[in-house]
Amino acid sequence: MSDGFGSPAPDAAVYVISVAAELTGLHPQTLRTYERLGLITPGRTGGGGRRYSFHDIERLRSIADLTSAGIGIEGVRRILALEQHVDALRHRNEELLHELAATREALAQAQAAAPKPEGSTSRLPAVRQDPPAAAVVVWRRQRH
Repeated sequence: MSDGFGSPAPDAAVYVISVAAELTGLHPQTLRTYERLGLITPGRTGGGGRRYSFHDIERLRSIADLTSAGIGIEGVRRILALEQHVDALRHRNEELLHELAATREALAQAQAAAPKPEGSTSRLPAVRQDPPAAAVVVWRRQRH
């Protein structure tokens, strides 16, 4: 896929191994080794040739930065897994925030639309507009 301006989509596997090696400053054999170790999984053509995406190039650059800083392959593997986990959590948090906002909006609409007879109280929960201010109180028992 393309962005409409001739550039491939970030996940489109379009770069051959020689181009990926040049873009990352790594030797093609290093790219093959990283693939064998499971650090990268390039796409494949029908004939079995490797094709790298922009995301693959970025990942290879991250791996190169980490290894040049003295981090071993297992450390790199763990760091990449943690980064992926953080990204997934960040995405889930955004989903939950959108869901919470939609729920608050629906509740506010339900409260506004609910009939309010004289002298009765609503059974709908209150909707907080702003988060409450937090306070910490420290209490210490005096020893005599």
